[in-house]
Amino acid sequence: PACVFCRKNDDCPNKYGEKKTKEKWNLTVHYYCLLMSSGIWQRGKEEEGVYGFLIEDIRKEVNRASKLKCCVCKKNGASIGCVAPRCKRSYHFPCGLQRECIFQFTGNFASFCWNHRPVQIITSNNYRESLPCTICLEFIEPIPSYNILRSPCCKNAWFHRDCLQVQAINAGVFFFRCTICSNSDIFQKEMLRMGIHIPEKDASWELEENAYQELLQHHERCDVRRCRCKEGRDYNAPDSKWEIKRCQCCGSSGTHLACSSLRSWEQNWECLECRGIIYNSGEFQKAKKHVLPNSNNVGITDCLLEESSPKLPRQSPGSQSKDLLRQGSKFRRNVSTLLIELGFQIKKKTKRLYINKANIWTSALDAFRNRNFNPSYAIEVAYVIENDNFGSEHPGSKQEFLSLLMQHLENSSLFEGSLSKNLSLNSQALKENLYYEAGKMLAISLVHGGPSPGFFSKTLFNCLVYGPENTQPILDDVSDFDVAQIIIRINTATTIADLKSVINECYNYLELIGCLRLITTLSDKYMLIKDILVYHVIQRVQAPFESFKQGLKTLGVLEKIQAYPEAFCSILCHKPEIHTLPDVKALGFWNSYLQAVEDGKSTTTMEDILIFATGCSSIPPAGFKPTPSIECLHVDFPVGNKCNNCLAIPVTNTYKEFQENMDFTIRNTLKLEKEESSHYIGH
Repeated sequence: PACVFCRKNDDCPNKYGEKKTKEKWNLTVHYYCLLMSSGIWQRGKEEEGVYGFLIEDIRKEVNRASKLKCCVCKKNGASIGCVAPRCKRSYHFPCGLQRECIFQFTGNFASFCWNHRPVQIITSNNYRESLPCTICLEFIEPIPSYNILRSPCCKNAWFHRDCLQVQAINAGVFFFRCTICSNSDIFQKEMLRMGIHIPEKDASWELEENAYQELLQHHERCDVRRCRCKEGRDYNAPDSKWEIKRCQCCGSSGTHLACSSLRSWEQNWECLECRGIIYNSGEFQKAKKHVLPNSNNVGITDCLLEESSPKLPRQSPGSQSKDLLRQGSKFRRNVSTLLIELGFQIKKKTKRLYINKANIWTSALDAFRNRNFNPSYAIEVAYVIENDNFGSEHPGSKQEFLSLLMQHLENSSLFEGSLSKNLSLNSQALKENLYYEAGKMLAISLVHGGPSPGFFSKTLFNCLVYGPENTQPILDDVSDFDVAQIIIRINTATTIADLKSVINECYNYLELIGCLRLITTLSDKYMLIKDILVYHVIQRVQAPFESFKQGLKTLGVLEKIQAYPEAFCSILCHKPEIHTLPDVKALGFWNSYLQAVEDGKSTTTMEDILIFATGCSSIPPAGFKPTPSIECLHVDFPVGNKCNNCLAIPVTNTYKEFQENMDFTIRNTLKLEKEESSHYIGH
């Protein structure tokens, strides 16, 4: 089918953009023809219509263009016009390319005819001989023209336009840069001005499956000058003095613990090259914390009221602001990959934890505080029953144990708040070092494939990543009703007299927390509110925060969070959504049952099914191990094997019988488990 704008049926993504056909509306368009049309705007969401352009808007634009004649081919349907003042030329997109028009894929997506297009100006031309295109290496005349472009940052770098366009499409916004000096900002700005389309996507080589698989292989060799191991440099015996420790900076050099006089696996070690760089640069200090973007420009009114992000009048596919996209691939790394990398620390040696399900917190504390417990050992769970004279034990699910532990932490007195939680001030917990243990448990859960917390407030997360000194709390962080009322009363004061009256009423409290200040103008109330928020949310819990942070350093989790905050924010501050498990084979009644659950037509939820089969209420960030599976058995009711993450479903004659048996078993099993747990707590 032909494009409704240019009437051509060519399918050339590099030239005309992706060709999209909507059979339901009998509509076919080239992406560039649609994007550059002068009378249409992207009014829908990305998944609506065609790339966010609504079908009704496209038809209106086609109708408008049908009345305009192309000044190149003399046919109707010219939807693109030159933006130069008083220029009345209109043309199809392919016709514009033929006459060397320039289309700018940025801003308002302007187009310029051959008489008004932007040009590159060179004050003096000192190039007498031909120079190679720095992409294809074919020689070209170094004279700026439509087909020949020069780099704005390197005066001796010249390109074919077609070479640049292909390079931009393959590299995307993250990797498209000058081939000589690797400058991206100045280079991309100039290329956009000259009509090069830079798609907002990852580079094509980044999207290849297992493209960097070799990077996941870690170094296992002793590289010190004199290796003392009789078995050789490649010998590695975990949990002994001949265990190989990698350089914490580069990871590409190693040593036996005994060869470098290291006492344990916990001790840090740097190779000679990294040590020389660190000490010579004078930066052998605690790593600097990230600074919150635009933190100096945030006022107290911005802290109390959340602002919605502005809408852009027109955006390209996968639209986000260019500044956000330029943050770099470092912050776009998948959190699953990061946790898998941390998981490489887990040794083959297994540590069995004996857990009493009815008293999950005490059992976990005893297990993790045991002097033989090592967080880098693989975890195996066995459930025991309190006061069982026979000492019987049952194999347990690691995911279920970690999931129950995270649920207990979320509802414990160590945190305060409803949905988004901050640390509380509990003197007894501080005395017993429970904040440290909580941080340690969270770190172990993430690395060992357990569920993510999902209940951190943005303020707590920012304190961990950027530091308390660079974090501004908001009113929602205050869980104490009386303190919240004081802040609201101060904020709603309309005169200095009202403000001073509130301060007088709260004089003792403000004096106690050290927030009394001289009030001369009404605007001073904002600084007062800021002081109260900082004290109540941050300074008051400084000791619990430092202890909690030390616990999170277990297995290097905190360092990873600080290095990739955008990736970890999604799992620490947000509850994961639960969808149909992708590895489960959709068979007959099971597929229909899952669809009914997702559509809300069943009393069972997807979370209930997940808990019943795996013991975990959400999909862990690092994924399930082993992978969830399903099997069909000739039984009357479903059976969940939480140790193997396996769900056995019944084989029935009718779907109604299948649904009733599934709902009955899952609902009553979970209800019984909750009753047992609440009975213990009440007792």
